Amino acid sequence: MSHLGHSLILYVKNPAESASFYGRLLAREPVDQSPNFAMFALGPQGMLGLWATHDVQPAATPAGGSELCLTLADRAAVDACLTRWETLGAKVLQRPTAMDFGYTFTVADLDGHRVRVFAPAAA
Repeated sequence: MSHLGHSLILYVKNPAESASFYGRLLAREPVDQSPNFAMFALGPQGMLGLWATHDVQPAATPAGGSELCLTLADRAAVDACLTRWETLGAKVLQRPTAMDFGYTFTVADLDGHRVRVFAPAAA
């Protein structure tokens, strides 16, 4: 089986508002957007979709219990990212801290989805 890429879909109340939020955080425009859906390219093989909860087929359960993780090169990049995201109004759930897997912080989006940013721990 050949893979063309991977997508993560988050169910959101308002795709336009969520697309605006993620557009500011990711510093990019969606590659596709309609009233009930928006899609962002995260890299050569990764996409982030934002789908209106009321439009999901089959019906979906509420959000929770997962996070979107974004990897950065080093601690300085993690700190700079949080500084920028805070100025954009991101709700900080976890301030930068060293954990077993690396240096990380976590924010919440408009629907309560967790977004973790980290720099992997040195091997």
